[in-house]
Amino acid sequence: MARKTKNMQTKKTIYVFWEGESEEAYSRYLRRTFSNCAGIQVHREKGTFATARAYYRGNVKFHGDVEELDEIWFFFDTEMEKGNQWEENFKCLKDIIASRKRRNPIRIRLLMTSCCIEYWFLLHYERTAPAMAMPADKERILKSVQVYNPSYEKGDYAAAADIAQRYDTAIENGKWTLERLKADGMPERAGGENKESDEWLFKGTHTFTTVHEAVEMLLELPKLRKY
Repeated sequence: MARKTKNMQTKKTIYVFWEGESEEAYSRYLRRTFSNCAGIQVHREKGTFATARAYYRGNVKFHGDVEELDEIWFFFDTEMEKGNQWEENFKCLKDIIASRKRRNPIRIRLLMTSCCIEYWFLLHYERTAPAMAMPADKERILKSVQVYNPSYEKGDYAAAADIAQRYDTAIENGKWTLERLKADGMPERAGGENKESDEWLFKGTHTFTTVHEAVEMLLELPKLRKY
């Protein structure tokens, strides 16, 4: 990972840990699409919080790269049975966060979607917030995505990239999923650290996504000039 200098404009540096093969494919799409403004590195193996802890402790290069990272992303689905894992997950990041606490804190960004990433993909086509709790709900959402993109299968990069190009619609619909939860007591999302709100979403049973916030941030980054 390239080191930053004070006098040269540099890309935002991001490292992504992911839960499933579709999250990996979508992350690779973001890496390619926004390569002129962000250096996005996608972890080579499946895993989120515990994987990050093990990698930080066991890989000397990554341990050094954390000094230069702007953000670490965790890309995963929320499910009711995982709601009690919030504290355990953040204990996994204790060393990483502490290593930057005295200087410029590292941004931990959670790219969460209720139940399955296919709900995030569906928001690229329609504004909807169905109840999602059972395996049958996941299958129904998958089939809904395939109505719009018949070639979509989990982990298929080409299909994920084709869907992802409709990000303008997805961003607006993603914002809507969170806006509607304010009436249910969701803490304010200020655009910076959203730990309180993230915890509320993670532990709840609501239908939502936060992936659009990462995409919107990338769209707002300055494009670097090519020499």
